[in-house]
Amino acid sequence: MGTDMGTLLVLMAETTVTLDVPGNDLMSGLVGERDHLLRRVEAAFPDAAIHVRGNQISVDGPGADLVGRVFGELVLLLERGLPLDDRTLDRAIDMVRADESPAEVLGTEIMRTARGKPVRPRSAGQKRYVEAVRDGVVTFAIGPAGTGKSWLAVAMAVRALQAGQVDRIVLTRPLVEAGERVGFLPGDLMAKVDPYLRPLYDALFEMLDVDAAQRLLDRGQVEVAPLAFMRGRTLNNSFVILDEAQNTSPEQMKMFLTRIGFGTRVVITGDASQVDVPDGRSGLTGIDKVLDGIEGLNFVRLGARDVVRHRIVQDIVEAYDRSAGDRSGGDTRRDP
Repeated sequence: MGTDMGTLLVLMAETTVTLDVPGNDLMSGLVGERDHLLRRVEAAFPDAAIHVRGNQISVDGPGADLVGRVFGELVLLLERGLPLDDRTLDRAIDMVRADESPAEVLGTEIMRTARGKPVRPRSAGQKRYVEAVRDGVVTFAIGPAGTGKSWLAVAMAVRALQAGQVDRIVLTRPLVEAGERVGFLPGDLMAKVDPYLRPLYDALFEMLDVDAAQRLLDRGQVEVAPLAFMRGRTLNNSFVILDEAQNTSPEQMKMFLTRIGFGTRVVITGDASQVDVPDGRSGLTGIDKVLDGIEGLNFVRLGARDVVRHRIVQDIVEAYDRSAGDRSGGDTRRDP
């Protein structure tokens, strides 16, 4: 009986998966120049034996099913016109290991920049974020630096403006930054606040060319202003983005949320680990409990797996999360 069970386990572990790749162009894009991408897949799955014969790929070994899924997803990406590189391949492998579909995530196009570059979610978390913004009225995006919170929000705002879904875009941030004071900066008020709003300008100018963005700014279809300028206003038919919301006070957050008018969509982004308000009273802390159950309002939490900057940024975020977990006795959960 013991021998039979051992034989059964070996048969289960040693699996063969075969994939027929349609077309020589897809095959060359799949394996990469001088088989560079193929070698990268082999390095990621050392227990699997990968064989390429013509347009057929066969995989043997205990990880054959997983490797087969990776190649199948990569073929779908290529068929949708997405070229493969090291970064895309690594992200696709991570997604398949997490039982996610790279083709479904990376194949979603939000818009194209002025230079024709497609803007797409780069992780399953980012895709959930985009869908929440598309379907909701108010979306909170909570996560560390590098997860694309502001970038994707601006992309969704530009898309909504171009589609005629809103009449204008409003980009705003609180003027609190790592202990610096606006009054010490040179120039008039707008010159003083410009450095604080520059990340939003940068994203806007990337989505549109500089001249087109400037025309929208001049016509008032795009407004970039500090959060204090929102007081006393009602924002109708607008796409409003509140960036760096962890640096609002609870009173400022309430003030902002009550500015929402008819036909308006709101995205609020923040990183709970980078609170710079002087007394530490962040308007983002505990707000999920305050607003729980409100229809049309969504919370999306992004993490280290959603970081789309250099891989070292993801490693840094994970290191800080582990450190926070150690200090709290293993509980890494944080209020948004």
